[in-house]
Amino acid sequence: MADKVLIVDNAGKKFTRSLKRSMWYGAMDILQNALGIVPNTSVLRKDEFWALEGISFELNRGETIGVIGANGSGKTTLLKLLNGIFMPDKGKIIVWGKVGGLIQVGAGFHPMLTGRENIYVNGAILGMGKKEIDKKLDSIIEFADIGDFLDAPVRHYSSGMYVRLGFAIAIHCEPQILLIDEILAVGDAGFQNKCLNEIGKLRKNGTATILVSHNMHIISTYTERIILLENGKAFYFEDKSEAIQKYSKIFYKQNSEIEKNCNGNNNISFFDVKIPKRNFSSGEDFIIFLSYNAHKDYFDVEIDLTINIGNEPVKFFQATNRAYGKKIDLRHGQHQLFLSIKAIPLNNAVARIGVTIWSEKRHELLFWWSIPVEFKGTAHATGRCFLDTSYEILS
Repeated sequence: MADKVLIVDNAGKKFTRSLKRSMWYGAMDILQNALGIVPNTSVLRKDEFWALEGISFELNRGETIGVIGANGSGKTTLLKLLNGIFMPDKGKIIVWGKVGGLIQVGAGFHPMLTGRENIYVNGAILGMGKKEIDKKLDSIIEFADIGDFLDAPVRHYSSGMYVRLGFAIAIHCEPQILLIDEILAVGDAGFQNKCLNEIGKLRKNGTATILVSHNMHIISTYTERIILLENGKAFYFEDKSEAIQKYSKIFYKQNSEIEKNCNGNNNISFFDVKIPKRNFSSGEDFIIFLSYNAHKDYFDVEIDLTINIGNEPVKFFQATNRAYGKKIDLRHGQHQLFLSIKAIPLNNAVARIGVTIWSEKRHELLFWWSIPVEFKGTAHATGRCFLDTSYEILS
């Protein structure tokens, strides 16, 4: 038991769909508690539903568990249970040591106070005393790296600045358990890598981490095992690739169609868009053929290629033909355009690859296309990276 920092035993949390009924139930529960009556929270009442049910797992010192699932599956609710923000309606949660949580942008910050003042407020919430914060203040400020905004009210902060300051405080409280939600995605790629490297250092010192993310590349790279949540139920995996494959099926079910939001105009039309496959091994090339029929010449078009991992707002890869010094002209007549992204180094990940074609100087959007794809296997890359690409007119 010495290595255990967390035990979750058949935990469940329910919510009420109706606000009015939720307030009524809350008042009734308070009244029952005042009268010494213990309410039976394990039974659903009218308009209630289980956001999470039957969740059981253990977390050891120095271990990192990934939590994945579609939006609304219960990931953030689970973290709030572990952090003590919510109490379970059934089952139990046992925690040994201090918990540091980065669950919601701006949580624990007072909007009217400066970043410096909020270091003390948020630090106190996480269990640090004033003397401890005084001692660590310079290190927190250095890690957050928000410049002159440190002494500005946090109501003026961007979401990325909130995350920088919040993460800096959370890691300096020296938690036994660190809870990280998807909000890391709002930071830039450099700061994400900085945070992930810091999580690695904390892990070596015995800090256990629960990492929630839609980014399967990060989940596959930085976790030992995975919990997949679906409709409030948990599935447990020691094999990460198996977990990500199951997640992929959920993702494909929700995003199975190729998106073609723009497919030409009266002067140019694209047709017979082909990709050889949608399932890749890590390190393989992605290629696409686009046939088009142009009634006039389109000189010096710009072609954007992007890769987004899952629902990740920060792109893993983004480039235009201009970045590679490649000039593309879409000539009058019927031709075929060949595009490729070389050796994509994604670990077991679901991604969405996008192609956008603009007329000269981006005056007109000619084509926009996107499709979900899957990568299996192991490669070594973190954050956004530079990938070789090809742009050719074949006929």
